[in-house]
Amino acid sequence: MMSRPNSSHVRPLILVVDDEARTREVIRKYLELSDFRVLEAENSDQALRIIQHNQLHLILLDVMLPGMDGFAITQLLRDQEQAINSPTSHGDIPIILITARKEEIDRVFGFEIGADDYVVKPFSPRELVGRVKAILRRGDGSNRPKLTTLHFGGYQLDPASRTLMLNGVSVALTTKDFDILFFLASHPNQVFTHEQLLTSLWTNAADLDSSVVTSRIYRLREKIETDPDNPIFLQTVWGVGYKFQND
Repeated sequence: MMSRPNSSHVRPLILVVDDEARTREVIRKYLELSDFRVLEAENSDQALRIIQHNQLHLILLDVMLPGMDGFAITQLLRDQEQAINSPTSHGDIPIILITARKEEIDRVFGFEIGADDYVVKPFSPRELVGRVKAILRRGDGSNRPKLTTLHFGGYQLDPASRTLMLNGVSVALTTKDFDILFFLASHPNQVFTHEQLLTSLWTNAADLDSSVVTSRIYRLREKIETDPDNPIFLQTVWGVGYKFQND
């Protein structure tokens, strides 16, 4: 997992990807007023080159791009995260999708493929910056109370560095992956409903349904379970929700 620069020492670097110059200009203005550094791309080719050659803290990604759209870029990065478990992987960068699509099915699909947040146009630039800050705070342990490192199986889950290690080898997790895993692992053997997990882990829970939780849990199982269809740690409690088993 590529380690993003610590935002307490480096001004966070945000990539804004949108084919509308005016939209990029407005977003850049508000981000820079909040002391962010900003790079811009107007299409998928530019975006992928920037992602490859920069240590980004977060991507603001329009869905309706010419060529490869925002959904496809998100899927590409998350697939890379799963396939390449190395310090050069860019797949764990937080992504906020921006789109004019208002249908619930599009929002749910965005979360299912690994987006960290989903903003519908027209949006408030101040609210968008607030969402950026919220995601980066979750990914930065500098202002968080010291929490205990959790151990299960051969894994070590460290909240300070927000890393998951298996026998000393890093396992790539997105920001949301880590949030879900740490939340459940911090409450071993406690059953949570889909609604409880949504409310606890998503700021826009009211806009989502249980399928978002289901897809995220399955993605996590693919990363930490030997057999995702017969999980040891992330167990389904039928008719209720999920629990983390750590005997």
